Amino acid sequence: MPNPLISDRELAFLLDEVLDLHAVLAWPAFAEHDRASVEAYLDACRRLAREALWPSYRAIDAEPPVFRDGRVHVHPRLSELWPKLRELGIIGATRPVAVGGQALPLTVSLAAQLYLMAGNLSAYGYAGLTSGAGHLVEVFGSAELRARYLPQMYEGRWTGTMALTEPHAGSSLADLTTVAVPAGDHYLLTGAKIFISGGDHDLAENIVHMVLARIVGAPPGVRGISLFLVPARRPEGDRLVPNDVRVTGLIHKIGWRGIPSLALSFGDEGDCRGWLVGEPHRGLTYMFQMMNEARIMIGANGVATASVGYHESLAYARERPQGRPADARADATRPQIPIIEHADVRRMLLRQKAIVEGGLGLVLHAARLADASEHAPTAEEQARARRQLDLLTPIVKTFPAERGFEANALALQIHGGYGYSSEYVPEALLRDQKLNTIHEGTSGIQGLDLLGRKAMAEGGLALRELIADVEAVCARAATAGVDEAWAAALREASATVGGLTAALGARGLGGDVAGMLLHSADYLELCSIWVIGWQWLAQAAVARAALAAGRGEARGDAGFYEGKLAAAQYWLRTELPRIPHLAALCRDAEDSYARMRPDWF
Repeated sequence: MPNPLISDRELAFLLDEVLDLHAVLAWPAFAEHDRASVEAYLDACRRLAREALWPSYRAIDAEPPVFRDGRVHVHPRLSELWPKLRELGIIGATRPVAVGGQALPLTVSLAAQLYLMAGNLSAYGYAGLTSGAGHLVEVFGSAELRARYLPQMYEGRWTGTMALTEPHAGSSLADLTTVAVPAGDHYLLTGAKIFISGGDHDLAENIVHMVLARIVGAPPGVRGISLFLVPARRPEGDRLVPNDVRVTGLIHKIGWRGIPSLALSFGDEGDCRGWLVGEPHRGLTYMFQMMNEARIMIGANGVATASVGYHESLAYARERPQGRPADARADATRPQIPIIEHADVRRMLLRQKAIVEGGLGLVLHAARLADASEHAPTAEEQARARRQLDLLTPIVKTFPAERGFEANALALQIHGGYGYSSEYVPEALLRDQKLNTIHEGTSGIQGLDLLGRKAMAEGGLALRELIADVEAVCARAATAGVDEAWAAALREASATVGGLTAALGARGLGGDVAGMLLHSADYLELCSIWVIGWQWLAQAAVARAALAAGRGEARGDAGFYEGKLAAAQYWLRTELPRIPHLAALCRDAEDSYARMRPDWF
């Protein structure tokens, strides 16, 4: 059976039974859509993923882009795939019809794009980056910039990038040195960027870079950063002319090998023209719109990549005969059994299932929050959704990447010796997944963001609201008849998270900011365990209620719901007990690596 990439039944369960997609579709902004039109869109994306993207994955991974004759050339099969992706309208799927979009909820768009990411994350990457860049132009660009660039970008005739990182600065954007000099209706830019995904290729006629730079005389640090639109080829009349943007290096990556990562130079000949987006010195504020959207996208990529590996290893475990039952190992006359019959293989599969399906629930919950933040019926609901999305974004980005890497490693392990051979796909998925822990802010940066900013914002209001949401799920689980011990354990975890956050906040306010943030990685880990526990209890409540009502038997998939309960039990019993230990490290400011001097290593 071919790899489904993403389980159709799982996605329907999350959208309809857990997230109540029908309620989202009832909001006025989505009046043009109903469940039938949503299903048609989902089906179109899953068919493209399964019939075109996934069959091309291995070939594209094996032959990454090359830099030749001053241009980057991507795999020829991408030239076949890109028009098909454009035809789906995925770049502007969530944008208003007035700007060329489809006005779909992000909940739907992301669900559909999970198939595309799973099928070929590099091919999808061009679209995801262009969507984020176009949205920046739509929201913050002048009327002239919107008219000139937005239609081409949302139609996919031109693609987009985000150009932030500089060779000497890495993630420290306060230290960027790209300079913009006023020159009439535009600016002349000079500088260098690195690790720019999709920064040059031969799929589209133009590439639009969203570049962070400093206007001459700007304040130091992040307060002096502005945002510029810098096309690779600038429009002049009815033609495109080179805009003094050059590729200076092609990064040879271990994963995401279908989309190039590049070093770029701007203004070597003094003629790189850029147009200011929004107001001067507010570039980083604007760029955070795209960065946060990209963080949700990376989280979704992490889940999608883990899902492919899970289904690949599940199929292999069902088909691969090896060994005999534990109580009959000495009887060589008995036939071998599929390895899925061995308890340890089922352990590895169930752990993957817990990570993948818990992560799917989380990224789609984040998408629903994004929809609510703009389109919920009341301003109060919108504000609450924005707070929740801000709080959860570091977890949404990090958990699927970090634990997705673990899941992909388990998928490889289940394949045994075949797993580490290039003839089988798990090793390629593992390589892809590793990049997700680095893209759009490393896991360490996400931990600092969560503890240092998001959890403390407005006196911890968003965290208190999240704790209330967890409590509501605990109450629903009790009503549904879920094991009371599961909700009790989650409530205890909520109390630990709340108390620890207050203690760390007090430490920071007392002047010991370094001590407060010392174990931010552990804080992120324990919050992720807790949040995924919340997701699993929510799914367990739906599953238990469905079984009690006989819906599983009526549909012939009672096993689906039983599997949900087993996975929830696994996560809540196996992972939640780790929270007190991690919390103790944070609370005690355990200082082994803080006091470790560089010359002691």
